[in-house]
Amino acid sequence: MPVAAAAPLISSVQKLVLYETRARYFLVGSNPAETKYRVLKIDRTEPKDLVIIDDKHVYTQQEVRELLGRLDLGNRTKMGQKGSSGLSRAVSAFGIVGFVRFLEGYYIVLITKRRKMADIGGHAIYKIEDTNMIYIPNDSVRVSHPDEARYLRIFQNVDLSSNFYFSYSYDLSHSLQYNLTVLRMPLETLKTETAQTRQESFDIFEDEGLSTQGGCGVFGICSKPYEKYVWNAKLLEAVRTAVHRDWLLCIIHGFCGQSKLLIYGRPIYVTLIARRSSKFAGTRFLKRGANCEGDVANEVETEQILYDASVMSFSAGSYSSYVQVRGSVPLYWSQDISTMMPKPPITLDQADPYAHVAALHFDQMLQRFGSPIIILNLVKEREKRKHERILSEELVAAVTYLNQFLPPEHAIIYIPWDMAKYTKSKLCNVLDRLNVIAESVVKKTGFFVNRPDSYCSVLRPDEKWNELGGCVVSTGRLQTGVLRTNCVDCLDRTNTAQFMVGKCALAYQLYSLGLIDKPNLQFDTDAVRLFEELYEDHGDTLSLQYGGSQLVHRVKTYRKIAPWTQHSKDIMQTLSRYYSNAFSDADRQDSINLFLGVFKPAEGKPHLWELPTDFYLHHKNTLGLSQTRQSYTYWWTTGVLKHLPLPFDEVTCTENRRKLTVKKFHKYEEEIDIHNEFFRPYELSSFDETFCLAMTNSTRDFMPKNVGIDPSPFTVRKPDETGKSVLGNKNNREETVLQRKTAASAPPPPSEEAVSSSSEDDSGTDKEDEGAVSQRSTPVKVTDTGDNTKITENVGQSTKDVYGVNLSDIPSEDDLAIYARFVQLGQSQHKQDKGSQQFCSKHPLDKVINLIPISSFSQDNIYEVQPPRADRKSIEIFHAHIQAGRGNMQPLGKDDFLMYREYIRNRYM
Repeated sequence: MPVAAAAPLISSVQKLVLYETRARYFLVGSNPAETKYRVLKIDRTEPKDLVIIDDKHVYTQQEVRELLGRLDLGNRTKMGQKGSSGLSRAVSAFGIVGFVRFLEGYYIVLITKRRKMADIGGHAIYKIEDTNMIYIPNDSVRVSHPDEARYLRIFQNVDLSSNFYFSYSYDLSHSLQYNLTVLRMPLETLKTETAQTRQESFDIFEDEGLSTQGGCGVFGICSKPYEKYVWNAKLLEAVRTAVHRDWLLCIIHGFCGQSKLLIYGRPIYVTLIARRSSKFAGTRFLKRGANCEGDVANEVETEQILYDASVMSFSAGSYSSYVQVRGSVPLYWSQDISTMMPKPPITLDQADPYAHVAALHFDQMLQRFGSPIIILNLVKEREKRKHERILSEELVAAVTYLNQFLPPEHAIIYIPWDMAKYTKSKLCNVLDRLNVIAESVVKKTGFFVNRPDSYCSVLRPDEKWNELGGCVVSTGRLQTGVLRTNCVDCLDRTNTAQFMVGKCALAYQLYSLGLIDKPNLQFDTDAVRLFEELYEDHGDTLSLQYGGSQLVHRVKTYRKIAPWTQHSKDIMQTLSRYYSNAFSDADRQDSINLFLGVFKPAEGKPHLWELPTDFYLHHKNTLGLSQTRQSYTYWWTTGVLKHLPLPFDEVTCTENRRKLTVKKFHKYEEEIDIHNEFFRPYELSSFDETFCLAMTNSTRDFMPKNVGIDPSPFTVRKPDETGKSVLGNKNNREETVLQRKTAASAPPPPSEEAVSSSSEDDSGTDKEDEGAVSQRSTPVKVTDTGDNTKITENVGQSTKDVYGVNLSDIPSEDDLAIYARFVQLGQSQHKQDKGSQQFCSKHPLDKVINLIPISSFSQDNIYEVQPPRADRKSIEIFHAHIQAGRGNMQPLGKDDFLMYREYIRNRYM
């Protein structure tokens, strides 16, 4: 069955300007090239209602200028008056976060600053850097309320400049597997479904003047976002049906980081995206367990994406991803923090003999991820006084009950492992045991890759590769099922366990793309150091959001190679977490409830700060009886079971197709042209601002700087060969980025030997871990030690270390004479008579490169270049290369296979 030529829809509203008159706001949005415009009219005369008009018309630049000119002229106090403007420019922005109302009128929240954080196949992912909140009604109609300012302060306590992300063309609420599966939808099935839905007065194709019949167009597809991970869904609720979809920008909260892994010059981008759930969201001790709808606290979906950046097209490139989840134990439980204890006692709030809340939670997971669902429970099993074990016993009972009704091949897999107990033991290696668990998990779930197995994998099969699970399809592999990891807080232990599983999956991903010969990665390699730093940043960010401090125990802590100074840092993080939980978490919880629309202020209702608890806000069943009751035995959603192990959300069916917006374009239209969106030929580019040069680089930031070192990122390095420590100070991230931009003009960093010699009191592999700034970000080195003289003495390396040979201090007379002759020739290169150039000695390249002087001045070095002529065979080879880049590969002949077999035989056998 042929597959539709499809591409993600790119929003045409990426630059916004807000214009103001006394009666209206005019929000003008345009594409990056400023060739297409849309206009929103927002009424300012309504004190409490939101009136927005979108004419859905696409304007040209000239039309917008004329429109704004007429508005300016028509809103002046006197006709023809030039002194006062009737239309003023209020603010420039990059997107709309949403609209919110408390007790007075509506506010509009605009993104005023953004920063590129990642790139997936040419689709940029941005982080919100700053926002602007503007009150819409005019002062003349404003009805003041004494509590409005307090609600405004509470709402603004949610720092939108801290770890909120968006994209104009890539759906961040879904996984890469879902997004690429949608693009590979069968064409014939789509047309059939379209004909059926038209008879039901529902057209899956938007009618915007383009015919859906015939032609060689491309389908632009936009999927409905997964609202669980969209944090501004409630803020956009008031305008979702009133405006064009390009105005709606979905924002996720969590983490996004990307690094470049260079494998002998081949760029491989490693991306880590964490999506925090907006359901039952909150802070550490105030949100535990699950609510009545099966949403759990601190639920985060972490996805690691690997792709070859040499080819960025989704259809022709190589992409792979692996998804895992963390979340609180899905039971009704809580901890009372009023006792002011470091570890408040765990209490079960409600009896749930039929595992109702756990059934709802695992039903959601089966729909989104398929089977098997694997639970890795890291809480303590043996305790003198029952504390964490309470949760383990209840979770085992719930899983056992639910598994009675599932088919055995799709049963929930439960893996209990007391990580704290193994950590205290001197005989056990925690990470070795986690590695065994990770191998078994990845083999069961598999991972996603959008290309079939490499031919080298067929010639040299690996035993572990043949045992890999998941679903193998004609276009590659699909991940079926997911690992769900939890401890009590889902922070420190969970992050380390997820790192080990991610490290194991990364090895399989690299192997599937033909980049390593065995699916195995070892510690102390550049690739694992790079991946470990990503996970440390990921863990610190998620820990700050939920627990109020950075990670207390890191990967090096469990490897038992952390320096003694790390213990003092752990103590400070513990105190910081305790202070945050005791004094500031309640205010943060109120802000989250207001931002997510869990609490909506209204006249006559108690205010947010007057509520004794928010339990009733998050548990809807306490406010009314549900009309439908879930079955105790058939606890899954209808239709989910028959498609397992595939996730129901990715199955091609009528229900899922109704979540898509499909439109047909010419293949060069801006709405689907990712090449134009990424390279932006209409803008002036600067290398200093190029994202791919500023991101973390395995060669520049991790590989040792000594000549003669194996450049492979999979080579195990000695402790003193590391190019950078993964335990560097994470508090100076912004300063690090700024320093990295000025690295070209700053003095070079000190050598590895100089850094290690200044910290002789440290032990093991972490001599450089105490540096205030990491090696990558040290164009200007700042040291805290007093041994500055040692460092300055060893900054200059010998020529033997740099060039591999000893250079003489003074050149010989013959060398100086040659150099003087070279300089003389350079000075006299323009003094030759142009007429005599045709009598110069012939050179083999003269027939290929023909330089013709075109300037009338003899001092100018300006030539006309005639393009070289290529023979027919060279042109055919070049066209074949271009077609291969577009994914149109020529079939291999018999001679090609014989040559490749001979190469493999000579190389490996």
